[in-house]
Amino acid sequence: MADSSDSSTSAQPTAPNRADRPVYVIGGGPGGLAVAYALRARGVRAVVLERSGRVGDSWRRHYDRLRLHTTRRLSALPGLPMPRRFGRWVARDDVVRYLEKYAEHHRLEIVTGVEVSRVERTPDGTGWLLHATGGRELTGAAVVVATGFNHTPRIPDWPGRDTYTGEFLHASEYRDAKPFAGRDVLVVGVGNTGAEIAVDLVEGGASRVRLAVRTPPHIVRRSTAGWPAQYSGVLVRRLPVGLVDRLCRVQARVALPDLSDRGLPRPDSGLYSRVREGAVPVQDVGLVDAVRKGAVEVVAAVEGFEEGEVVLADGDRVGPDAVVAATGYERGLEGLVGGLGVLDDRGRPVVHGGRTPAGAPGLYFTGFTNPISGNLRELALDAQRIARAVARTGGASRLPA
Repeated sequence: MADSSDSSTSAQPTAPNRADRPVYVIGGGPGGLAVAYALRARGVRAVVLERSGRVGDSWRRHYDRLRLHTTRRLSALPGLPMPRRFGRWVARDDVVRYLEKYAEHHRLEIVTGVEVSRVERTPDGTGWLLHATGGRELTGAAVVVATGFNHTPRIPDWPGRDTYTGEFLHASEYRDAKPFAGRDVLVVGVGNTGAEIAVDLVEGGASRVRLAVRTPPHIVRRSTAGWPAQYSGVLVRRLPVGLVDRLCRVQARVALPDLSDRGLPRPDSGLYSRVREGAVPVQDVGLVDAVRKGAVEVVAAVEGFEEGEVVLADGDRVGPDAVVAATGYERGLEGLVGGLGVLDDRGRPVVHGGRTPAGAPGLYFTGFTNPISGNLRELALDAQRIARAVARTGGASRLPA
């Protein structure tokens, strides 16, 4: 794997000859690395531009207890299986090790410490011009944007938040429960991250843990009788949405207790309907038992802050020592490609994988969906689709035979 010290020449402007232009991949996470390998396997030169100093930087910053909710076998990127010693549910640090090994094993061309701020068409319309740190202007035959689903932490504009005197942090800053032992903590948001942090706080000795919920989530067992939820997600992807919703409703009644009396009723809308809207189910790694036993108290959504307290949607007020906002992320693509007409009204790419937006040939996106079948699995599939599309179109520089 090359770093910024021995690959700096890769970040210099390329020659104007279109055949000499590489494909630039923006982002050195799983999606970017997978695309770079798939292109290399087809003889196409791909240069990965990573803004941090190392590949997989976002994975390094996740909380300590994180494990994949997808199986090791279905989480591997193309061209290199994950080692069996990682176990079925791969830990965060092992994901990082795998990404490092992946880049090294495939001898990917990676330039670190380079952040791309804007992508636009070249003046002659034959390629793409990337504006990057240090005044660099890079010209590529094609561009793959792989900056990640969890790019920019999102914190709601809660009124009065600046008056809160307790500790406040976004979930992206949370590492483990040690700093919160013996303290009263409110976790805001019940996605997978919020659910796991709430359980981590209970196990780590927080004196009280409350979980603020606006919309009750669908909850699924990560594995039932040895059958991972991901396998079901793969199988149902092409079934009618209504049918999957009904099947999941029956399965939930059999597999999970009713937590309505604990403030977490079963959702009214169907599981797959919610997935199609962008809300994946919460995989249970302890939340159900913690809520059932009262170790995690479910409260109403946060409406604002006032006089050092948190105001909830039902009118209650709570005064925790700390608030952890597990309120998600923005894609952060507006500055990068916002002027190209390639984003929808929620800031997401209008296409992904092997398709390019109308009016933007050669511009690809990967990693901006959150599929029920597993994000890493879909990144691997997208990488192959993108590589096929780029090779079919031609125009990018080729690797030496």
